[in-house]
Amino acid sequence: MRLRVLFAFLAGVGVGAAAPAATKVYVSVDMEGVAGVVTGDQLGPTGFEYERFRGFMTNEALAAIEGSRAAGATEFVVSDSHGNGENLLIEKFPADVQLVRSWPRPLAMMEGIEDGFAAALFVGYHASTTNPAGVRAHTFSSATLADVRLNGVSLPEAGWNAAIAGHFGVPVVLISGDDAIAKEARGLLGNLETVTVKWATGFHSARTLTPAAACDRIREAARRAVGRARELKPFRVKEPVEVELRFKNYRPAEVLAYLPGVERTDAHSIRFRARDILEATRFLEFVTNYEPGLAP
Repeated sequence: MRLRVLFAFLAGVGVGAAAPAATKVYVSVDMEGVAGVVTGDQLGPTGFEYERFRGFMTNEALAAIEGSRAAGATEFVVSDSHGNGENLLIEKFPADVQLVRSWPRPLAMMEGIEDGFAAALFVGYHASTTNPAGVRAHTFSSATLADVRLNGVSLPEAGWNAAIAGHFGVPVVLISGDDAIAKEARGLLGNLETVTVKWATGFHSARTLTPAAACDRIREAARRAVGRARELKPFRVKEPVEVELRFKNYRPAEVLAYLPGVERTDAHSIRFRARDILEATRFLEFVTNYEPGLAP
């Protein structure tokens, strides 16, 4: 009898079988790269199409979750990474999904990621501010930033966020958005899955899939991507990290240079050296969120 119990235990059946390990997936969701988005009319609460398009944004995030689940994912953290961080319709998500909302937060568009995630997916992303193509192309702040560099390399938001994921050993396996960010992502991150939901014809114009067609493509690509997660390497940046920010105006560079450790490199630019990408991200969050009149 004792031998039968022992054999059953060793086989993992019948007596105290261990539960399979969870497969955790992180999803960061922006809005400029969502199907159909072309102008501010879709992107903020004052736009006449915003309420409809936050629903489309939510559906693209859900499609990424559904595809990931089909590949074996069992736990999800979703970051609402656009605008005020309160765009995704929280009631539409399954009960086993946790959401990160609003700002500021120490890891910005990647808040909530940590060791143990199998993969990161970027949904609704857009091209960088230095890219002459791309719908609503910008990097973190369309109003203030003209370039964002890590270790001398100009990056889109996807690149910076991939470096955060890489710090925790997590590969980015999928990016959806327009054709401009798909090309940027493949050039920077390698052979990940990309989903082109629209093709830029200008900063404020595009040829686009319908929302339903975009979700179908994202769902299938997420299934493939999470299934390939072990093939793809995390994107890591050399430490310490050198951050260079170029502003569209003079004053931010002038005032930020008053801070210890910040060097003004020309009329519009500063340089900051951080221990790692996490410290670099906290600095960037300070730059883009601090206001003298902040109050609870």
